[in-house]
Amino acid sequence: MDYNKLLGRDPISTDLNAIQDYIEGKRIIVTGGAGSIGSEIVRQLISFKASSIIVYDNAEASVFHLQQEISRGKSNPYIKYVIGDVRDKYRLEEVFESYKPNVVFHAAAYKHVPMMEANPIEAIKTNVIGTKNVADTAYYHDVEKFVMVSTDKAVNPTNIMGATKRVAELYTQYLEDKSETSFIVTRFGNVLG
Repeated sequence: MDYNKLLGRDPISTDLNAIQDYIEGKRIIVTGGAGSIGSEIVRQLISFKASSIIVYDNAEASVFHLQQEISRGKSNPYIKYVIGDVRDKYRLEEVFESYKPNVVFHAAAYKHVPMMEANPIEAIKTNVIGTKNVADTAYYHDVEKFVMVSTDKAVNPTNIMGATKRVAELYTQYLEDKSETSFIVTRFGNVLG
């Protein structure tokens, strides 16, 4: 099946050379770095020759499994695995002070709609307050670029998860208007194919 026909537009092509040119030599932190989206960002970043990649996640088992997958018995000294929670602004401050990232990919979030409908306070704590903590820390440390990974469910949200991600987007956009840091929001949707 040709999935491109379902898009209703031409597929977006990615300029991998421009990404390589930007990422090479940068210190990068990926929050939620062991999660489904964050770990894929980490895998992609490895090929772009960043000077360091900090995988920041609160799920110790997931961090361990990603470390085992990536290392496969060999050391990768430029990849650091850090256990921490985006809801803990003091831990974030410590990590930013220690690693001095140039770029933040903020993928840490609760993403499953039914779970967040049943646990709305946790969605707010992670998706809203956690994003604010990471964005504020990036702002105060003059990070070059902050990329917030959002969701198509933030468009006219009809559930708690989408609403919390929309609030996080709005806060990120607010910082973009008052900061030297480039704050970017990218929405991931359901993937065709």
